[in-house]
Amino acid sequence: MGRTQPIVLVVGATGKFAGLVVPELQRRKVAVRALVRDEARAAVARSLGATEVAIGDLRNIDSLAEATRGADGVFHIGPAFASDEAAMGVALVEAAKQSGVRKFVFSSVIQPTNTRLANHASKIPVEDALYSSRLEYTILHPANFMQNIGLAWPSIRDHSCFGEPFPKDTRVARVDYRDVAQVAAIALTQDRLAFATLELCAGMYSRMDIVAALSEELGSPIAALQPGFSEWAANARLPYSDHQLLLLSKVLDHYRAYGLGGNSLALRAALGREPRSLREYIKDLIAEKKPAHIRKEYQDA
Repeated sequence: MGRTQPIVLVVGATGKFAGLVVPELQRRKVAVRALVRDEARAAVARSLGATEVAIGDLRNIDSLAEATRGADGVFHIGPAFASDEAAMGVALVEAAKQSGVRKFVFSSVIQPTNTRLANHASKIPVEDALYSSRLEYTILHPANFMQNIGLAWPSIRDHSCFGEPFPKDTRVARVDYRDVAQVAAIALTQDRLAFATLELCAGMYSRMDIVAALSEELGSPIAALQPGFSEWAANARLPYSDHQLLLLSKVLDHYRAYGLGGNSLALRAALGREPRSLREYIKDLIAEKKPAHIRKEYQDA
């Protein structure tokens, strides 16, 4: 990256996950170019710190050519459970190649070769496109995001319970996406993670571990529930089609049968420190969600 201030195109810069990559890049003096669909999202992207905005669509090849032009790096995370996720990712890789982009970081998924799960298998063509390119790629395999726990905050707050549609003692590999964002930023601004494919996991935690941390940090008991998938999905109010919900149900069926394994070695090495633990994530979640006057008391405690 030869410029004084390199430019990185961030796909999903206004989203809850890729949006965490933006401040990590800013800390490293990188100009963020956000790929957004319309002017409304462009305004949001600028408010979140994007230096530039490219209005386009992952399904529009011409817009991808324009968005990647002059960029030094690309960060990509595909839309969850989209039927054409693979095609969109491959198109972005091709656009990056044609535009002379140097670095490409792809936030894939842990165990992408678990082809029983369609949303895992959809990452394989994108990874293959990167392996078959001259791009300086870094492929990230993050575990289940701890931030998914935060999506259940209304139930935790209002009903003192936390539920997932698989057994309470099932251990699932989880990671704080803030750590994934930091690894992505390191890969986009340094060379030590070039051509690496990294499993990113902080540890394996059961729902009993989660409610124990919630209960202790909140100072009141939180119950661990095991709702059926339909009840859980309805309460979560996920913005998914019936087909997308079916794909998600297959993931949770897999957790029910096998859990989800993961190892923290690669994440620890990439960060050069211990990953954020479940307890650290829970503490930050509560500090963020509590009303301002209570938050100050909590932080001062």
